[in-house]
Amino acid sequence: MRPSPVFIGILAVAVLGGILAAYGDSLSLTGDKDPLYVTGVVLLVAGGWIASLTLHEFGHAFVAYRGGDTGVAQKGYLTLDVRRYTDPVLSILLPLIFLIIGGIPLPGGAVWINRGALRNRATSSWVSLAGPLSNLGVGAALCLVAALVPMSTGLFFGLSYLALLQVMTFLINILPIPGLDGWGAIEPYLSPQARAFGARVRPWAPLVLFALFFAFRPLSDALWYVAGLIFEAFGGSNLAAQIGQSAFLFWR
Repeated sequence: MRPSPVFIGILAVAVLGGILAAYGDSLSLTGDKDPLYVTGVVLLVAGGWIASLTLHEFGHAFVAYRGGDTGVAQKGYLTLDVRRYTDPVLSILLPLIFLIIGGIPLPGGAVWINRGALRNRATSSWVSLAGPLSNLGVGAALCLVAALVPMSTGLFFGLSYLALLQVMTFLINILPIPGLDGWGAIEPYLSPQARAFGARVRPWAPLVLFALFFAFRPLSDALWYVAGLIFEAFGGSNLAAQIGQSAFLFWR
Protein backbone atom coordinates (compact mmCIF):
# COMPACT_ATOMS: atom_id res chain seq x y z
CA MET A 1 0.00 0.00 0.00
CA ARG A 2 2.11 2.83 -1.33
CA PRO A 3 0.76 6.41 -0.92
CA SER A 4 -0.42 7.90 -4.20
CA PRO A 5 1.35 10.91 -5.75
CA VAL A 6 -1.88 12.86 -5.20
CA PHE A 7 -1.73 12.28 -1.43
CA ILE A 8 1.95 13.21 -1.37
CA GLY A 9 1.11 16.37 -3.31
CA ILE A 10 -1.61 17.30 -0.80
CA LEU A 11 0.86 16.82 2.05
CA ALA A 12 3.35 19.00 0.16
CA VAL A 13 0.75 21.79 -0.02
CA ALA A 14 0.18 21.53 3.73
CA VAL A 15 3.93 21.55 4.41
CA LEU A 16 4.39 24.59 2.17
CA GLY A 17 1.60 26.30 4.08
CA GLY A 18 3.32 25.48 7.35
CA ILE A 19 6.57 27.01 6.11
CA LEU A 20 4.84 30.20 4.96
CA ALA A 21 2.92 30.45 8.25
CA ALA A 22 6.15 29.96 10.18
CA TYR A 23 7.93 32.79 8.35
CA GLY A 24 4.96 35.14 8.17
CA ASP A 25 4.24 37.85 10.69
CA SER A 26 1.50 36.45 12.92
CA LEU A 27 1.87 39.15 15.59
CA SER A 28 1.58 42.34 13.57
CA LEU A 29 1.45 45.36 15.83
CA THR A 30 -0.62 47.28 13.27
CA GLY A 31 -3.49 44.79 13.41
CA ASP A 32 -3.14 44.02 9.70
CA LYS A 33 -2.82 40.36 8.75
CA ASP A 34 0.42 39.56 6.95
CA PRO A 35 -0.42 38.02 3.53
CA LEU A 36 2.42 35.51 3.88
CA TYR A 37 1.12 34.31 7.24
CA VAL A 38 -2.51 34.18 6.06
CA THR A 39 -1.63 32.32 2.86
CA GLY A 40 0.38 29.86 4.92
CA VAL A 41 -2.45 29.15 7.35
CA VAL A 42 -4.98 28.73 4.52
CA LEU A 43 -2.74 26.25 2.68
CA LEU A 44 -1.82 24.42 5.87
CA VAL A 45 -5.40 24.03 7.07
CA ALA A 46 -6.96 23.29 3.66
CA GLY A 47 -4.22 20.87 2.66
CA GLY A 48 -4.16 19.26 6.09
CA TRP A 49 -7.94 18.90 6.13
CA ILE A 50 -8.03 17.20 2.70
CA ALA A 51 -5.20 14.90 3.82
CA SER A 52 -7.19 14.01 6.95
CA LEU A 53 -10.25 13.34 4.78
CA THR A 54 -8.10 10.86 2.85
CA LEU A 55 -6.94 9.17 6.06
CA HIS A 56 -10.53 9.08 7.34
CA GLU A 57 -11.77 7.18 4.29
CA PHE A 58 -8.66 5.01 4.20
CA GLY A 59 -9.43 4.03 7.80
CA HIS A 60 -12.89 2.81 6.77
CA ALA A 61 -11.46 0.85 3.86
CA PHE A 62 -8.53 -0.68 5.76
CA VAL A 63 -10.72 -2.01 8.57
CA ALA A 64 -13.23 -3.30 5.99
CA TYR A 65 -10.42 -5.06 4.13
CA ARG A 66 -9.19 -6.71 7.31
CA GLY A 67 -12.77 -7.54 8.21
CA GLY A 68 -13.59 -9.48 5.07
CA ASP A 69 -14.40 -7.00 2.27
CA THR A 70 -11.37 -7.56 0.04
CA GLY A 71 -13.17 -5.76 -2.79
CA VAL A 72 -12.04 -2.40 -1.40
CA ALA A 73 -8.56 -3.14 -2.74
CA GLN A 74 -9.85 -3.52 -6.30
CA LYS A 75 -11.71 -0.23 -5.92
CA GLY A 76 -8.44 1.53 -5.12
CA TYR A 77 -9.49 2.52 -1.62
CA LEU A 78 -6.18 1.39 -0.10
CA THR A 79 -4.05 3.73 -2.22
CA LEU A 80 -4.56 6.94 -0.20
CA ASP A 81 -5.72 8.57 -3.44
CA VAL A 82 -8.39 11.08 -2.44
CA ARG A 83 -9.92 10.85 -5.93
CA ARG A 84 -11.03 7.30 -5.16
CA TYR A 85 -13.14 8.47 -2.23
CA THR A 86 -14.70 11.58 -3.60
CA ASP A 87 -16.98 13.39 -5.91
CA PRO A 88 -15.05 16.61 -6.71
CA VAL A 89 -18.02 18.87 -5.90
CA LEU A 90 -19.88 17.05 -3.12
CA SER A 91 -16.84 15.69 -1.30
CA ILE A 92 -14.20 18.43 -1.63
CA LEU A 93 -15.61 21.70 -2.96
CA LEU A 94 -18.83 21.77 -0.91
CA PRO A 95 -17.16 20.79 2.40
CA LEU A 96 -14.44 23.39 1.83
CA ILE A 97 -17.09 26.05 1.19
CA PHE A 98 -18.85 25.10 4.44
CA LEU A 99 -15.51 25.22 6.24
CA ILE A 100 -14.69 28.62 4.79
CA ILE A 101 -18.06 30.29 5.47
CA GLY A 102 -18.71 28.81 8.87
CA GLY A 103 -15.68 27.03 10.19
CA ILE A 104 -17.65 23.77 10.60
CA PRO A 105 -16.05 20.83 8.79
CA LEU A 106 -18.80 19.14 6.76
CA PRO A 107 -18.02 15.44 6.31
CA GLY A 108 -16.94 14.63 2.77
CA GLY A 109 -15.84 11.58 0.88
CA ALA A 110 -17.22 8.07 0.84
CA VAL A 111 -16.14 4.49 0.43
CA TRP A 112 -18.61 1.84 -0.67
CA ILE A 113 -18.32 -1.10 1.69
CA ASN A 114 -19.84 -4.52 1.00
CA ARG A 115 -21.31 -4.96 4.47
CA GLY A 116 -22.45 -8.47 3.59
CA ALA A 117 -18.83 -9.54 3.21
CA LEU A 118 -17.88 -8.42 6.72
CA ARG A 119 -17.46 -11.07 9.38
CA ASN A 120 -20.00 -9.84 11.90
CA ARG A 121 -21.92 -6.85 13.24
CA ALA A 122 -19.05 -5.76 15.47
CA THR A 123 -16.75 -5.57 12.45
CA SER A 124 -19.31 -3.46 10.62
CA SER A 125 -19.44 -1.07 13.58
CA TRP A 126 -15.66 -0.79 13.70
CA VAL A 127 -15.57 -0.05 9.98
CA SER A 128 -17.82 2.96 10.63
CA LEU A 129 -15.86 4.09 13.68
CA ALA A 130 -12.45 3.80 12.02
CA GLY A 131 -12.88 7.05 10.10
CA PRO A 132 -13.80 9.32 13.02
CA LEU A 133 -11.18 7.69 15.23
CA SER A 134 -8.55 8.51 12.62
CA ASN A 135 -9.54 12.18 12.89
CA LEU A 136 -9.30 12.00 16.66
CA GLY A 137 -5.87 10.39 16.37
CA VAL A 138 -4.65 13.07 13.94
CA GLY A 139 -6.00 15.79 16.25
CA ALA A 140 -4.21 14.30 19.26
CA ALA A 141 -0.97 13.94 17.29
CA LEU A 142 -1.11 17.55 16.10
CA CYS A 143 -1.72 18.74 19.66
CA LEU A 144 1.30 16.75 20.82
CA VAL A 145 3.50 18.22 18.09
CA ALA A 146 2.30 21.76 18.80
CA ALA A 147 2.93 21.31 22.53
CA LEU A 148 6.34 19.62 22.40
CA VAL A 149 8.09 20.86 19.24
CA PRO A 150 9.52 24.40 19.30
CA MET A 151 8.00 26.41 16.46
CA SER A 152 7.05 29.91 15.42
CA THR A 153 3.79 31.40 16.63
CA GLY A 154 2.35 31.42 13.08
CA LEU A 155 2.85 27.69 12.64
CA PHE A 156 1.59 27.08 16.17
CA PHE A 157 -1.64 28.97 15.46
CA GLY A 158 -2.24 27.15 12.17
CA LEU A 159 -1.54 23.68 13.59
CA SER A 160 -3.75 24.40 16.59
CA TYR A 161 -6.72 25.31 14.41
CA LEU A 162 -6.17 22.26 12.19
CA ALA A 163 -6.05 20.05 15.30
CA LEU A 164 -9.28 21.54 16.65
CA LEU A 165 -10.96 20.90 13.29
CA GLN A 166 -9.96 17.25 13.57
CA VAL A 167 -11.66 16.98 16.96
CA MET A 168 -14.74 18.74 15.57
CA THR A 169 -14.81 16.36 12.60
CA PHE A 170 -14.68 13.43 15.02
CA LEU A 171 -17.58 14.81 17.05
CA ILE A 172 -19.78 15.49 14.05
CA ASN A 173 -19.14 12.11 12.48
CA ILE A 174 -19.99 10.09 15.60
CA LEU A 175 -23.42 11.68 15.91
CA PRO A 176 -26.08 8.95 15.47
CA ILE A 177 -27.55 10.65 12.40
CA PRO A 178 -28.28 8.66 9.21
CA GLY A 179 -25.53 9.36 6.73
CA LEU A 180 -22.90 9.88 9.43
CA ASP A 181 -20.55 7.29 10.86
CA GLY A 182 -22.20 7.29 14.28
CA TRP A 183 -25.34 5.91 12.67
CA GLY A 184 -23.28 3.35 10.77
CA ALA A 185 -21.79 2.14 14.05
CA ILE A 186 -25.18 1.41 15.63
CA GLU A 187 -27.08 0.45 12.48
CA PRO A 188 -26.15 -3.28 12.59
CA TYR A 189 -27.93 -3.55 15.96
CA LEU A 190 -31.10 -1.70 14.96
CA SER A 191 -34.42 -3.19 13.90
CA PRO A 192 -35.16 -3.64 10.18
CA GLN A 193 -37.68 -0.78 10.40
CA ALA A 194 -35.08 1.59 11.86
CA ARG A 195 -32.52 0.60 9.21
CA ALA A 196 -35.10 1.18 6.48
CA PHE A 197 -35.88 4.62 7.90
CA GLY A 198 -32.17 5.46 8.00
CA ALA A 199 -31.76 4.42 4.38
CA ARG A 200 -34.60 6.73 3.32
CA VAL A 201 -33.30 9.85 5.09
CA ARG A 202 -29.55 9.19 4.65
CA PRO A 203 -29.09 11.40 1.54
CA TRP A 204 -30.34 14.60 3.17
CA ALA A 205 -30.18 14.10 6.96
CA PRO A 206 -26.59 15.45 7.31
CA LEU A 207 -27.50 18.57 5.33
CA VAL A 208 -30.49 19.19 7.63
CA LEU A 209 -28.14 18.82 10.60
CA PHE A 210 -25.76 21.42 9.21
CA ALA A 211 -28.64 23.75 8.40
CA LEU A 212 -29.60 23.51 12.08
CA PHE A 213 -26.02 24.35 13.08
CA PHE A 214 -26.18 27.53 11.02
CA ALA A 215 -29.74 28.45 11.99
CA PHE A 216 -29.39 27.87 15.74
CA ARG A 217 -26.17 29.37 17.02
CA PRO A 218 -26.45 27.81 20.53
CA LEU A 219 -26.36 24.34 18.92
CA SER A 220 -23.18 25.20 17.02
CA ASP A 221 -21.67 26.85 20.10
CA ALA A 222 -22.37 23.73 22.17
CA LEU A 223 -20.58 21.55 19.64
CA TRP A 224 -17.56 23.87 19.57
CA TYR A 225 -17.56 23.91 23.37
CA VAL A 226 -17.40 20.12 23.62
CA ALA A 227 -14.74 20.02 20.89
CA GLY A 228 -12.75 22.60 22.84
CA LEU A 229 -12.89 20.50 25.99
CA ILE A 230 -11.54 17.44 24.18
CA PHE A 231 -8.97 19.60 22.39
CA GLU A 232 -7.70 21.03 25.68
CA ALA A 233 -7.60 17.53 27.21
CA PHE A 234 -5.11 16.67 24.44
CA GLY A 235 -3.01 19.66 25.44
CA GLY A 236 -4.31 22.04 22.79
CA SER A 237 -4.70 25.79 23.21
CA ASN A 238 -8.16 27.11 22.35
CA LEU A 239 -6.77 30.65 22.18
CA ALA A 240 -4.15 29.60 19.62
CA ALA A 241 -6.82 27.75 17.62
CA GLN A 242 -9.04 30.86 17.61
CA ILE A 243 -6.15 32.97 16.30
CA GLY A 244 -5.49 30.35 13.62
CA GLN A 245 -9.17 30.37 12.67
CA SER A 246 -9.07 34.15 12.40
CA ALA A 247 -6.22 33.85 9.88
CA PHE A 248 -8.00 31.11 7.92
CA LEU A 249 -11.20 33.19 7.78
CA PHE A 250 -9.10 36.23 6.95
CA TRP A 251 -11.88 38.29 5.32
CA ARG A 252 -13.95 38.47 8.50
